[in-house]
Amino acid sequence: MFAISLGDDGAELRPLEPWRAEEFLSHVDRGREFIGRFISLPDLVTDLESARAVLQEYADKAAADIGRIYGIWVDGELAGGVLFRAMDVQHGTAEAGCWLEPSAAGKGLVTRALRVIIDWAVEERGIHRVEWQAAAGNTASIAVARRLGMTRDGVLRESHLHRGERHDAELWSVLAPEWRASRRRP
Repeated sequence: MFAISLGDDGAELRPLEPWRAEEFLSHVDRGREFIGRFISLPDLVTDLESARAVLQEYADKAAADIGRIYGIWVDGELAGGVLFRAMDVQHGTAEAGCWLEPSAAGKGLVTRALRVIIDWAVEERGIHRVEWQAAAGNTASIAVARRLGMTRDGVLRESHLHRGERHDAELWSVLAPEWRASRRRP
């Protein structure tokens, strides 16, 4: 198992694997309402079996090279995560995403973790375009896209059905040459 330090605050990025289902479920339970405001993860992870199934789905995606999921641990406790919901290496595209429980919000953890996985996708896997979708009302997620140097491509009007309501989604992206240029700047 590997762990990548995300800074001097005790935060680490690690693979989030099926054997961690119990820890994953506890984490989702701690942040269920907060996490579920904009994404469906808490609706999918309701018990140990469903937690294991979600993590197994991503283990299968990793094995097929079409997605990845990583946890963010702070002082040894799972506090959130980042992922590639989809990855198409042949076409050079990937869609990134994230979630956090409330105690971890506002500390830059998602931005730091996404920098690690986007850098890996661009430099190691040859991904040319990384996309980010955020509910139009999710100002924290939109701020992450901006901090990552992404460009707002547009709004997908009422494209996302979440808990029975249609929401607009903002589509953001960064291209490999833009990513590399931003990484060279101080």
